[in-house]
Amino acid sequence: MQGKNSIYRQEALEHYASNVREEGDILHISPAWTNWLYWLLLGVLCTGFFYCVVGNLNEYASGPAVVQLEGKVELTSHGAGLVSTVEVKMGQRVRAGQELVTFVSLEEAATVERLRHEFEMQLVRYLREPSDAAARQALTSLRAEQELAEARVAARTLRAPSEGIVTDVRVQPGQYLTAGVSVLSLVPANASPVLLAFLPGQYRPYLKPGTLVRVELDGSRYEYREATVEHVGDQIIGPNEVRRALGPGLADAFEFKGAFVLVRARLPARSFEREGQPHHYFDGMPARAEARVRTESILLTLVPALKGLFAHDR
Repeated sequence: MQGKNSIYRQEALEHYASNVREEGDILHISPAWTNWLYWLLLGVLCTGFFYCVVGNLNEYASGPAVVQLEGKVELTSHGAGLVSTVEVKMGQRVRAGQELVTFVSLEEAATVERLRHEFEMQLVRYLREPSDAAARQALTSLRAEQELAEARVAARTLRAPSEGIVTDVRVQPGQYLTAGVSVLSLVPANASPVLLAFLPGQYRPYLKPGTLVRVELDGSRYEYREATVEHVGDQIIGPNEVRRALGPGLADAFEFKGAFVLVRARLPARSFEREGQPHHYFDGMPARAEARVRTESILLTLVPALKGLFAHDR
């Protein structure tokens, strides 16, 4: 085996032939930092598993919302007619009974004038002959007709039902309106803002008064405010009922698909801050509402099969 064709080196053969025996070690070809990385990954894995066991995930019901001023009164036209004058403007404070909008009433006014003239003629006849029963009866009939005509003239004037501030003036002189058309709105001077939220209908069993709702106003991204739920609708409603709840002024501003539950929440203040500046809430401000409805373990979320196991144990 010591010829020129031997597969062993001469130095190795000489070392083997000697009586010196030394214990060897395995070949180290990995860097030292891999040992630290191994323990680090193991620690991260254990920490992640522990967090999955004790940690929870929250589920939120999210949907569109709109700010409304409490006590708002929507005034509509009583009948068809042409707008004569608009006596108020946006933001004006009015008292109860004050004239707001008048309508053209030429026919009604002419009727009142005719009845007044006929009443005066019959009155002269009655004063000349107090015993004339026909004149007395005619006076009574004309008085009733005159009062009815005057009431029709008064109905052509829209008056404030209570004290408040004028908002949403939607008419102008010369505009023709049909019956039931919105003319303007009145809100109390100390009106509180409330949130009308439309959340997905499947979350109705989890919603109840007292739940906190996180509110994000459109245009104020990532700036959240909290409102407290005061009322939750008992029925699941569709898009048509949602538009009816919003009213004709806002029904076309949102697009709804699916089933919803109506949630009313109280905002904590009449104003809010944005970039350090105070701003008032206005009726019709769009927003986004989120309410926490369920909390579930992260482990059960990642492994849904465990839900059945835990349910069986209970």
